Amino acid sequence: MGCATFVLVGLAEEFAFRGYLQYTLTTGIGFWPSAILLSALFGFAHAGNPGESRAGVISVVLFGLLFCLFLSRTGNLWWAVGFHTGWDWGQTFFYGVPDSGIAPYHNLFGSDFSGPRWLTGGTVGPEASIFTPIVLVVVAILFTRVYREKRYQTAAQTPLRTETPAPLSV
Repeated sequence: MGCATFVLVGLAEEFAFRGYLQYTLTTGIGFWPSAILLSALFGFAHAGNPGESRAGVISVVLFGLLFCLFLSRTGNLWWAVGFHTGWDWGQTFFYGVPDSGIAPYHNLFGSDFSGPRWLTGGTVGPEASIFTPIVLVVVAILFTRVYREKRYQTAAQTPLRTETPAPLSV
């Protein structure tokens, strides 16, 4: 798979789950309730991947929540798209390990894991290991220390510009 494929997957999934739907649901039920709902749907969408497991789906939901945090703090999807793209590219092409249960092909390195599933992720890949949630929590903590201000706004939250009309000259 070429690098462009990973960019397209990152763009498609982020815009599908954290773009318009997130914006629209946020206006009705709030940012974090819609983030939880859409992250659960993000996990459900990955549940059908060959070789996927419950631990892998939980990690995908946590990824979705992290991406929502990125959106909340930056006000746009680019951090989420970049992280998503980099994660998929790193697992699939660079390291040559399964990504959400999908086996790699045409990869740079061919990694083989042995050991218990909770450490290796088994058929799902590192995404289903105990290390991924830990890494995601560390990334979230570091990200919130750098990006402290919430910048995500919906149309309902954007302040209206009020201009006083110019006085009529007589």
